[in-house]
Amino acid sequence: MNKGVAITGMGIISAIGNSVEENYVSLLNSKTGITAIENISTIHANEIKVGEIKKTNQELLSELNLSSDNNFSRTAMLGTIAAKQAVLNAGITSINEYKTGLISATSVGGMDMTERYYHDYFNYPEKIKYIGSHDLGDTTNSIADELGLQGMVTTISTACSSAANAIMLGARLIKSGKLDRAIVGGTDALAKFTINGFKTLMILSDSDNMPFDNNRKGLNLGEAAAYLVLESDEVVKKDNKKVLARVSGYGNANDAFHQTASSENGDGAFLAMEKAFQVATLKPEQIDYINVHGTATPNNDLSEGRAVVRVFGEKNIPDFSSTKPFTGHTLAAAAAIEAVYSVLAIQNNVIFPNLNFKTPMEEFHLIPQTTLKYKNVNHVLSNSFGFGGNCSTLIFSKAE
Repeated sequence: MNKGVAITGMGIISAIGNSVEENYVSLLNSKTGITAIENISTIHANEIKVGEIKKTNQELLSELNLSSDNNFSRTAMLGTIAAKQAVLNAGITSINEYKTGLISATSVGGMDMTERYYHDYFNYPEKIKYIGSHDLGDTTNSIADELGLQGMVTTISTACSSAANAIMLGARLIKSGKLDRAIVGGTDALAKFTINGFKTLMILSDSDNMPFDNNRKGLNLGEAAAYLVLESDEVVKKDNKKVLARVSGYGNANDAFHQTASSENGDGAFLAMEKAFQVATLKPEQIDYINVHGTATPNNDLSEGRAVVRVFGEKNIPDFSSTKPFTGHTLAAAAAIEAVYSVLAIQNNVIFPNLNFKTPMEEFHLIPQTTLKYKNVNHVLSNSFGFGGNCSTLIFSKAE
């Protein structure tokens, strides 16, 4: 097996908790964060449910102690909170001591600021700065500034596989010697634009999402941020770091099928998983748990299910579950959220349940793990698939 790149820190804020510890407790107790919308004024408030972080923008501002004239979007604030947690968890006191990069993923960026101020853009010049936060890169730069990072800073936006690709890029840069340390992950906040867009696509559920259930209606949108600290073995040895787990495999491929739908046979998903196995030098039978993308849309679950069957064989599929019934689908942040959950599964030898499942899909007999299960977990495969055919797979492995 490929030894992989060390994970030495994690940070997260989601609908089920404001820290890694709070998220873990919620996962153990099947405490979902799917609720009615409270922070956004929308005509769809009574029609859909979301995974909303129950903190107002003002509360986030106070927590970060930002100046009153800041132009941080909600996405940037959530990302800063999670990234700071990860750096603290990794025991980093001098962030520029080594060649360090920040690779952050987002889809929404500062859309919430744009929605609030675009009507005043031309009449009130002092509000132009808020429109400037719309740019995805502005979100990443804001996080980097708050961390005091002077090294490489870049943004990835490949729809719902964005954070997976951020983690993959960070691991590759460390393995190639370009970086000694990478802070990788993603952040996305809820916005009217996102709600309206997914509503138009008719893939939102009016009830709790039900991944891999035959009667699934669609997804619940969510907001969250999560980051991992990746470090080279040289840094780990020099600083005597505790390794939480390792990024041992990764792969991405494109379905090249449709702008918003995955191919019926899951071609991109299949290729991404195959590539991840090649990088990790692992075989499918060595995977103990699959954290599936599992959005609970008719298209995704059918496509991903068929890809999983192609890779593992229908009779040899390991325990699998989608954790999106806990958090909702957090778009560009999803893979980072699920990376944290994958590491928690490895650290605590536990499989988290796929909530709300009742009826197997008629196309195949795939039954997710529906209750908390304790077992030895050495390797976790995590899938993340996005619009435009962007398919990515990560493999996390127990530290030696």
